[in-house]
Amino acid sequence: MKKKYYFVILFLVLVIFLSGCSGGGIVTPATDEAKIKSVINEYFLAINDQNWSKAKGYCVYGSDQYYSTCVFEDAANVLEQYYVNVTVTCFTNISNVSVNGTYASAFVSINLIVTAGYYYESDSISGYYYLQKTGNNWKIYGGKGFE
Repeated sequence: MKKKYYFVILFLVLVIFLSGCSGGGIVTPATDEAKIKSVINEYFLAINDQNWSKAKGYCVYGSDQYYSTCVFEDAANVLEQYYVNVTVTCFTNISNVSVNGTYASAFVSINLIVTAGYYYESDSISGYYYLQKTGNNWKIYGGKGFE
């Protein structure tokens, strides 16, 4: 009788132990809102790194945002001709994400700082950024840009 009781307890302990090893709970797919915030954040991280091709990769090719990124790239390249080191820093805050089918918008507040030698410029930019879903990916096609 004791042996049967021992195996029942061992079985229950094993079940409890194995249920605790489920890998952290239920895995849910990322929502469109999370994907949109990620794309915007990754876009500005690429701007910070001055990885212009990566930044443009987060934009719809030929869109206003794509060309705004090209203009900003050209301005940074001109500064590099006069000063060796150009630093771009963007701090972003994303709110009010709205999804309507394959289109979305998000309100983005940006603090932009550009330094190069003795050159220093800072600006605060706020406005809506507009995204389009192509396949499973969101891409920026319009927004406040770098005016």
